[in-house]
Amino acid sequence: MNTQRMLTVAKTDLKQLAQARDFWFPMAFLGSLFFVILPTILLVTLTGIENVETVSKISQAIDALPQAAKDQVAGLSPQGQTGYALAVFLFAPLAIVVPLTISTAVGAATIVGEREKGTGEFLAHSPASTSEIYIGKLIASLLPGYMTALIGFGFYSLIVNLTVGPKVGGWFFPTAQWWLMILWVLPPFLSLCLSIVLRLSARVSSTAAAQQASGLVSLPLIGVAYSQSTGSLLGSGYLMLAFGAGAWLLGFISLSRGVRSVTRMRLLGV
Repeated sequence: MNTQRMLTVAKTDLKQLAQARDFWFPMAFLGSLFFVILPTILLVTLTGIENVETVSKISQAIDALPQAAKDQVAGLSPQGQTGYALAVFLFAPLAIVVPLTISTAVGAATIVGEREKGTGEFLAHSPASTSEIYIGKLIASLLPGYMTALIGFGFYSLIVNLTVGPKVGGWFFPTAQWWLMILWVLPPFLSLCLSIVLRLSARVSSTAAAQQASGLVSLPLIGVAYSQSTGSLLGSGYLMLAFGAGAWLLGFISLSRGVRSVTRMRLLGV
């Protein structure tokens, strides 16, 4: 497999994507909304509540958390406990859901879109092998979602430390669980989802059909990611490690099978 040809395919797709403002504006707004706007409003509001009775009622919700999670917030003030629980546990699944949504939107059109634009024939007769085309398309679909997650993660960390940090004795975020989720769980889960979406994109006849089919596939995966990431954060670090290891294994298996879905005949629309 030639790395240079593979990267050329990815660079070409990313360059075209960078010029598609009708895609980037909604995606940028989506990332800003969930990583910046909503967390800022909620955390500033809850940590700024002075009414003792209101704070007490809100902090009582922490009693519903598992013991491992309650141990992390023990000893903090009611405002600190509430802010910590929201920052660490409530918004965690967004770090997976948002990039999955963005990368799926890119991946759904990446192969069938070549046929619709009339560039499938050029790609089919290029020196790149079908496996190099597939991996290049995968990289071009994965990077927008993962980069959104990394940038959003940076902004979210700053917001959490500025709003909740003073209530808990200083800057504390990201926690170890969040690092594991961003660096260990998110990449294989994105790859797993995209390997299936690219297979669908290679088989369907239109971008609309690819988007509909990818939605049917990605929504259950998003649900699994949401529930598992929340459960892992609320439990021990071993759950997050195990969840990530399972995602890596399934991702490699799905990628090895997905490579065979791209053929030169399909790129030609035959």
